[in-house]
Formats: sequence, C-alpha cells, structure tokens
Amino acid sequence: MNRTSAPPERETLTFESDPGAGRSRWIAGALVVVLAAWLGSGVLFPAPEEAEDGAVAGNPGPVAVAVRPSAAEQITQYFVAEGQAQPDRMTAIRAETGGEVAEVLAEKGAMLEAGQVIARIGLAQRAAERDRAEAELARARRDFENAETLLDRGVATVDRVARTRAALAAAEAQVAAAQEAVENATLRAPFAARLESLAIEPGEFVALGAEIGRVVDSDPLTVTFRVPQQARGRLSEGQEAAVRFITGEERTGRLTFLGAAADPETRTFAAEVEVANADGAVPAGVSAELRLPTGEARAHFLSPAILSLSAEGRLGIKTVDPEDRVVFRPVEILRAQTDGVWVSGLPDKVRIITVGQGFVRDGETVDPRPEDALGTGARRGAPPAAPDTGAGAE
Repeated sequence: MNRTSAPPERETLTFESDPGAGRSRWIAGALVVVLAAWLGSGVLFPAPEEAEDGAVAGNPGPVAVAVRPSAAEQITQYFVAEGQAQPDRMTAIRAETGGEVAEVLAEKGAMLEAGQVIARIGLAQRAAERDRAEAELARARRDFENAETLLDRGVATVDRVARTRAALAAAEAQVAAAQEAVENATLRAPFAARLESLAIEPGEFVALGAEIGRVVDSDPLTVTFRVPQQARGRLSEGQEAAVRFITGEERTGRLTFLGAAADPETRTFAAEVEVANADGAVPAGVSAELRLPTGEARAHFLSPAILSLSAEGRLGIKTVDPEDRVVFRPVEILRAQTDGVWVSGLPDKVRIITVGQGFVRDGETVDPRPEDALGTGARRGAPPAAPDTGAGAE
C-alpha cells in the first residue's frame, strides 16, 4: 500500500535578525527629507527680482551709443528739375514755286546768314514772263497817258480814260506777280541759322510746297521743364537758373516763362529757361538739369544712414537730450548731395546718435559717448569743408 506524504509547510524568510535590515529605511527617509528641502528652497531663497526695464538686477547700465554734436547752418534751398534743351527757332524751308532745281549754293551743316541763298529753281520761263509783263505795263501806261491828254483837249471821253486806267492797274498786277515768281524761285534762309538738312540736288524737280530743307537756330537755347503746383509760388520770371547739360556743359540762364495754367492731367506748370549758346557748344534736344534758388533755411548736414522711421512712419533721427534720454525728432530733407543730406526740423544745436540708434527707443536712457571713443573711425555725415552748391533735391 502506497503512502502519500504531505508536503512540508514553507517558512517565510525574514531579516529581522539582520543588523543592516533597518538601514535602508533610514536612507529612504533621508532622501525624502533632502528632496523636500530642495523643493522648498524656492520659497526660502527666492530668485532675484527683474528690474523694471526687464534687465536682471546687476545689469551693467544703459546702452552705450555714439553721438556727434551738430550745429545748424544757413543754406540756400533749390528747386531742381529735369528739362530738355530746345532751339530758339527751327523751321522747314519749302519751295514757294515748282520747277527744276537750277543750282544749290549751300551745304548741309553750314551756318547761314539771314537771307542767304540756299538754292535756285529754273528762272528762264519766269524771267520771260516778267519781261512780257513789264512790256505790257509800259504799253498800258502810254495808253493811259494819251487818254488823259486827249481828255484835256476835249477829244477823248471820260470812259476811255477809265478803261485805260483799269488796263494799267491790271498790267501792274501782272508785273508784281511775275516779279514775285522770280523771287520765289530763289530759296533763302529765313533767319541766321544752321542748315540742319538739305533734300535737293541740281536737276531735281520740286513741287510747290515741298520741303527742301530745315534750319535750326540754337542761340539762345530754351530749356523747357515742368513745375509742380506746390513749388510754383517759390519761382518767378526773371530769376537766374543754373543749368547742367548732359554733355557736361554748365551755363547760367534766366527763367523767361512760367505758365499760369496747370496741365489738367499732371497738375504741373510749363516753364522755360533761356540759355546763351553763341558758340553752339550745346546741341538742341539734349537733357538738362536745372537748379533755381527758392530761399534760405537753417539746416543740419548728416549722413542718410542715420535716418530712421518712427512707429507712425515719419522720417527722422534719434538724438540725445541733456538728461541722456533718446528723443526721436522728425526731419525734412531740404537738399541731397552725394556725401549727405541737409535736413530741417532740428534745434540749432543737437547731439545726434550716429552709432547704435537701431538698438534704442524714444525716451530710453542711454550712455552717450563721442564717436572716436567708440572707435567708429571717420565721422559719418560730417559737413564738408565748404558748403556744396551742387545739385540737390528740394
């Protein structure tokens, strides 16, 4: 018979008797205490508060910027415009009678005197017609004189005298027409000018009214330009104007015409400046730049690089007041040059921020330092040694 034996009961393993069994509980408790102390350190030891301007306490101070003292100067304001040089007179020469060109007495490009002969159209037939008309005039004059003599003697009648007088008048008209035809066959310069073009050759037939050439008088030149409506009140006829042609020539002219009615499309006024050109060095039709003085103003000279825009989009510069605070001052450009601009809207004396203006705001306190102290090198925007009277824009 088989016996089934019961399994022995399992005994639970304990470390009560182990001397290091309670050490782990002390370590865990210590870790909990340390963690709680670390989490509470923010209350017991708070972080330094930020300064009102957002910087952490202990910030080294205001932003350092480079400044340059500037003093206003008296400058001349100019109205500047682009124009075009036009000849004083330019006209086409047309044939006043038809016929074959007998001779050409001038060359293209020649300088002509007033009335100088350019060409002649065949005169043979016209001269013969003139001679016949003159002979007819002589006969009509004799008939009229005989009729008056006979009337005085009582032989002729008053009607006969009237008929001979009418015939005489007709003969005189024929002579005048024949003489005019002869004169029209000679083509002359209408005024002293340059023969700009010539389109005929000897033996060529020309029709009545055909253009045979063109003459141009470029002394003086007339420079035409447009004046905006807001600038017209600052200009007046008779004032001097400096003119610089695209050829490099520079001349002084005078404003001879200023329109009284604005163009309805552009709202600008037509204007003309007359410029002497006796030597003919300036050709007609070239572009020109005009500068007309419009008054004087107090202005500062500075580099356009330091100009900036306000939050409202106004053009201006940033300056430093006596309390070292940034002040944005709106300005207006009066004149532009290649090395800088003249602006108005500033006090006579002011400290202008030339370096660092992009990192400071209006009203902010800064640490202003001279340009040389910050190693900025050459003074940007410094006025030239002598005021520049070159071209500028108002």
